[in-house]
Amino acid sequence: MTKVLMGIDAGTESVRVGFYDIKGNELSFANAEYKTYHEHPGWAEQKPEDWWSCLKTATKKAMEKGSIEKESILGISMDTTCCSVVACKDDGTPLRNSIIWMDVRAGEQAEKITKTDHRVLQYNGFGNVSAEWMPCKAMWIKENEPEIYNQAEKVCEFTDWYTYKLTGRWTGNICNTSARWYYNRLEGGWPVDFYETIGLGDLIEKFPEEILDLGDKVAGLSEEAAEELGLVPGTIVGQGGVDAFIGMIGLGVVKPGSIAFITGSSHLILGLADRNFHAPGVWGTYPDAVIKGLGLVEGGQTSSGSMIKWFKNNFCGDLEALAEKEGMNVYEYMTPEAEKVGPGAEGLLIMDWWQGNRTPYTDPNVRGMIYGLSLKHTKEHIFRAMMEGIAFGSENILQSFRQNGMAPTELYAAGGATNSDLFLQIHADVSNVTIHVPEVKQAPCLGSAILASVTAGVYDTIEEAVANMVRFEKTIEPNKENHKIYQELFAQYQDVYPQFKDWMVKTSSIASR
Repeated sequence: MTKVLMGIDAGTESVRVGFYDIKGNELSFANAEYKTYHEHPGWAEQKPEDWWSCLKTATKKAMEKGSIEKESILGISMDTTCCSVVACKDDGTPLRNSIIWMDVRAGEQAEKITKTDHRVLQYNGFGNVSAEWMPCKAMWIKENEPEIYNQAEKVCEFTDWYTYKLTGRWTGNICNTSARWYYNRLEGGWPVDFYETIGLGDLIEKFPEEILDLGDKVAGLSEEAAEELGLVPGTIVGQGGVDAFIGMIGLGVVKPGSIAFITGSSHLILGLADRNFHAPGVWGTYPDAVIKGLGLVEGGQTSSGSMIKWFKNNFCGDLEALAEKEGMNVYEYMTPEAEKVGPGAEGLLIMDWWQGNRTPYTDPNVRGMIYGLSLKHTKEHIFRAMMEGIAFGSENILQSFRQNGMAPTELYAAGGATNSDLFLQIHADVSNVTIHVPEVKQAPCLGSAILASVTAGVYDTIEEAVANMVRFEKTIEPNKENHKIYQELFAQYQDVYPQFKDWMVKTSSIASR
């Protein structure tokens, strides 16, 4: 019987379940989609009950697809979106929908926290606090839904809620807490004075009490969860964490110097450092967040693949049937024409701020913008310009890394963008970097399986597991001539925020009245 590892990857749009052998070869993979609710601009909520029902669906589909025997599964681990906040009872019953990571309603609360100028804000690059982070969202609930806040016996993350549903045990994870909750093990754990300063002194008692490292054993799979998922009770469950950060593991980025490029609904650019530093425009370094003894450095875009999907869903309906007839999806159908357009999309420049800017500006109040539209432009022009705008946003993050002693020449990519050679080539050309693409495209799911391998004792360390389970299939090299063109356009991109941020905020405020 083949020994099997189960990785759960719960992203923005769906939960994916992958089964792998101990060498990292994919045996089976399936997903199940859940809905996101956007009640107001900048809001984004999901139902935890949907997360669980979709996990059941995806698990059973993947097992059936790969003829996986439940007795062959050595261990399970997971990754989820972050910061996706759940307010619930001790038995896991949600008291409201989860306010998921891309929700930026807590902008006012983030401003209040920023004004405290507390020392922990060094992890925000000494700049604005992101409305995505746990204290901001918890404060929003406390100020706007006090009855929910007071009834909540647990305030936790998506990962923590999944872990409880699987095992019946509440744990926090070093990944979430170090990167989004201001937890610092090296300085005694919770910054109690910070939480008291912002009026959330009572929040810490609602957090899961025990904080585990990635790959630590949580518990065996509960009988109830095993029955619902079609698995064996007692199967070992290992501590998981943030989807993108676990994706670093699935890409083999476990040592200082290499950079992970996690793409999907959002883009994240992540590296590990053997020194602690804090700098404007850079989030981190977060101690122990992925590999014990190393700090995690982070930059990211709130909207990337999600804005391209928005464009497809709202403006490309007429192409669905044509693409299907050719055996393609809409993106594949538009790509050849977008390639013909060439760098610069004939004068179009797009700001990638559909849900605000995560880094380096950390501004939830700005919004996306398309400049240069003319009667000449087609869907394919806009499609290409969107990819370029996203690539400019990624380059803006890499610039902030370079300014602080991390000068990447190579990226290790995972996620949705790896399905498009054009999208990867644009990124390579804009940033003048080489991009490596792994054999297993779903790096977070593989990363979770790698954690499961450590929990189950197949490998002693995450690094050893990576050496045995991660391989690459292709490399994208930058086009030097295109890079020269993009350098000029990127300079124009950088000029937009300082010139238009106040105008954007005022215009958005008027429109939202």
